[in-house]
Amino acid sequence: MRKAAKIRIYPTSEQKQLLAKQFGCARFWWNKALGLQYEHRSHNGKWLKRTELNAMLPELKKELPWLKTDCYSQVLQSVTKNLEQAMKNWFEGRAKKPRFKAKKNQQSISFPQNVMIVGDCLKVPKVGLVKAKITQAIEGQIKTVTISVTSSGKYYAALGLDLGKQEIISSTKGEILGIDLGLKDYVTCHNGQDSWSVKHPKWLKRHQRNLRQQQKQLARREKTSNRREKARKLVARVHERLSNARQDFLHKLSRKITDENQVVIVENLNIKGMVKNRKLSKSISQSGWSMFLNFLDYKLKQKGGVLVEIDRFFPSSKLCSNCSHKYQELQLKEREWTCDVCQTRHLRDENAARNIRTEGLRILGLGHNPHGDGVRLRTCSEATVCEVSTTLIA
Repeated sequence: MRKAAKIRIYPTSEQKQLLAKQFGCARFWWNKALGLQYEHRSHNGKWLKRTELNAMLPELKKELPWLKTDCYSQVLQSVTKNLEQAMKNWFEGRAKKPRFKAKKNQQSISFPQNVMIVGDCLKVPKVGLVKAKITQAIEGQIKTVTISVTSSGKYYAALGLDLGKQEIISSTKGEILGIDLGLKDYVTCHNGQDSWSVKHPKWLKRHQRNLRQQQKQLARREKTSNRREKARKLVARVHERLSNARQDFLHKLSRKITDENQVVIVENLNIKGMVKNRKLSKSISQSGWSMFLNFLDYKLKQKGGVLVEIDRFFPSSKLCSNCSHKYQELQLKEREWTCDVCQTRHLRDENAARNIRTEGLRILGLGHNPHGDGVRLRTCSEATVCEVSTTLIA
């Protein structure tokens, strides 16, 4: 089983220069290897393999001695591996075409081995002992370490840990929660008896005034000047503060939900299509729904829980949770509506959470389908419910 831990490191001025050299070498080899890929493709009609790219490194180091003296050899091999994965993701439609890297973008390097924790320091090849702030117990064997620097100038080390073989048995015995994601209320939940909601923090709105002021200062600074660089870092700090606030909220909310429930049922939202709505795109983008679902997924897997995603075309808001009547004329601005058949008054989000939970129970085989079989559902191969009652051995 694998686990990741992220710690902050505090390199000295000299160590920052050594890391900057390795960042530069890794960036140079990425751009060189990517250019070789495109050139080889245009001449031979096929792509280079990772072994073929790594075989070019010895000759390249003879031509460019600084590539050998300034950079740890396995960092360059990790760059080749990352490039191969980026190309594979592009071919299979999971990501866009790999791009050439620039010095102004975020920099990172990976060490596949020979990095260890010594006291309160991190021992890094070609750099030495780097002071670190370790706030959590580092369990397992360190397999990979990725060192990165943010736009605001902070250094972090992401540790990939191997915890060995662990047996986790997924089970549906316990509390079952249905969740409806929204913009007014971030989540509206229903557990079969009670319903509750959490207001949307709207992080961007809280930082927008400060961000606007800092961006104005940045726009007025002369390019390539030291004052412009300082202003750029101030803008980056505001963005970083916003990002940290969002992640902190999502981690705490997902932890609370996974600790109290064994099964969580959510909708498979088409977020990429939803952000095309120009009136709601900013609010949807700042919500971080995909990140929240990822947090729920891995935290549930750690405890043997189950995350179920129902089909995005399931009309959760339009169905009456009492009699299953479908209200076709429901509009987005209508936050409350009354069922024409049973005269039940519904709060839109609460009603959706009830229907999502009911549909998830039907998929799990723990309840009947009060809405009939005329709804398009995900197949078992597409849904995470396939993991129910299976033994996961990492």
